[in-house]
Amino acid sequence: MQRPILWIHGEALGPANPALQAYPGQPAVFVFDAELLAGRSPTTGDPAGTAPQAVSLKRIGFLYECLLELPVSLRHGDVVAEVLAFARAHGADGIVTSAGSDPRVEAICKALEQELPVEVLEPEPFVELDGRVDLGRFSRYWRRAEREVWAAASSEQ
Repeated sequence: MQRPILWIHGEALGPANPALQAYPGQPAVFVFDAELLAGRSPTTGDPAGTAPQAVSLKRIGFLYECLLELPVSLRHGDVVAEVLAFARAHGADGIVTSAGSDPRVEAICKALEQELPVEVLEPEPFVELDGRVDLGRFSRYWRRAEREVWAAASSEQ
């Protein structure tokens, strides 16, 4: 890819995002997913009782504050349509993003690949944990990760 755009999603909202690191200065976009914000899952449909809850205003504010520190354009709507429109507007020949644990990220990448090549970069893990990691609730994840984080921080001093 000579002229990629970067798709920044909610699982990599920091300057260490591998797409931002690998392609500094390239146009980047974050899309506030209208379906997700409303509590509907755009990639899995909406089977009775399985849809996620609407995103809280507190979470939206947190996302927005994180995004203010990044060189990204902000959009709202259908993620695939908005990312492709952004790519067309910039004459892009591909899309670069970071991997995510949310199955929507993979589904969105597959949809984007119907139009443009997509390069998915693996982020540096926050912490290495053995076995399956439950990412459904931060508190469960943090109970497992906290010991490793503090141990690594102590060894760096």
